[in-house]
Amino acid sequence: MKQVLILGQGGREHALARCFKKSPTISHVFVAPGNPGMKDVAQCVDLDIMDFNALISWIKSQCIDLVFVGPEAPLSAGVVDALEAHDIHVFGPRAASARIESSKSFAKSIMKKYHIPTAHYVDIKSLEEGLEALLKYPAPIVIKADGLMAGKGVVVAMSDEEAKDALHKMFSHSDVNHIVMEEYLEGEEFSLMAFVFEDVVIPCDVAKDYKRAYDNDQGPNTGGMGAYSPVPSIPQWAIDEAIEKIMKPMAKAMVSEGIAFKGILYGGMMLTKEGVKTIEFNVRFGDPETEVLCSRLITPLDQVIEKVLNKEHFELEFDSQFALGVVLASKGYPESYTKHHPIQGLDIIKCEVCHMGTGYNQGFITQGGRVLFVMDKAETLEEARLNVYNEIKNIQCEQLFYRTDIGLLKEKMYD
Repeated sequence: MKQVLILGQGGREHALARCFKKSPTISHVFVAPGNPGMKDVAQCVDLDIMDFNALISWIKSQCIDLVFVGPEAPLSAGVVDALEAHDIHVFGPRAASARIESSKSFAKSIMKKYHIPTAHYVDIKSLEEGLEALLKYPAPIVIKADGLMAGKGVVVAMSDEEAKDALHKMFSHSDVNHIVMEEYLEGEEFSLMAFVFEDVVIPCDVAKDYKRAYDNDQGPNTGGMGAYSPVPSIPQWAIDEAIEKIMKPMAKAMVSEGIAFKGILYGGMMLTKEGVKTIEFNVRFGDPETEVLCSRLITPLDQVIEKVLNKEHFELEFDSQFALGVVLASKGYPESYTKHHPIQGLDIIKCEVCHMGTGYNQGFITQGGRVLFVMDKAETLEEARLNVYNEIKNIQCEQLFYRTDIGLLKEKMYD
């Protein structure tokens, strides 16, 4: 029996903890720092996951068998490198390969070099350069900050004025001194995540994430306002194309570049009229896609990781049901919002709830931008959708809002 430590504190980590807890070979699940809502499946540990020395000391004292890294920040900062230097078994990419998320420009350069389908782009290193490029490449255009922005560093500018505003805002941000300006693609987005070790790529089922804050894909980009899996509007040939032309070539490219990947490779994809193209790569499970995927995953998670690291080729087993979930976020998110508002009604919810950003003070309170993820599984997507929205009505908190259109299907674009 093994003990596992998950690094992180949101809905993704709550879902991962539930997934590990189900495994017959896991005896105990710890989450650092976690949040109070996870106590149903894990023991929360008050550790700063950016303090690597403290992490290493605690891991050794508890004889942890496996460390699973949830968020991107510690990966980019080199937590895997630090733990591996102390012979700690950790699943996640080293800092050098984590750059494909922390640097949009770096990821694009690899895609260009190895002919991995993606949007055409230009690197921009100053506001003046960006405004000049806009004359040559007018809106609609996509503008991405070259750095970790928690899913909020992307602006899809539909007008030149919107693009100029985005350029001014990004270059005024102290952490941004480089952006990528890329071709606007039309089509249907989907998320494809895979367990990767060097050239071994074991794909998950696809999921769909909703990035915009409000209904009908209006408002600013967020970390994600809802998700479902599987995605009936994405045909199998497109999924196969994404695996064979994007995910596997990227894994092989990173081996060739001397930065072989180990961990979860996330491909943000778009099915266009020219085929599947890459929107972005991340180096960890997406949030909230993880919640819906973990609820459907049948293969024990720790056993998946061991098989991947042994370079076994196998297929993951997923529940055939649809899983759908909706994010309840603090009013004002992704901009400024207030905290510590009481949440009532969670005790009568019949659906599964992942705590994304809650605290506890004589009851659950809001503590983050994205607060709760309410999710259900059913034989049809519409049934899962109706179940979730019916249950959400029981949650009482005036400072929470949510989209009402998660899982509403549009016409299938491509057969």
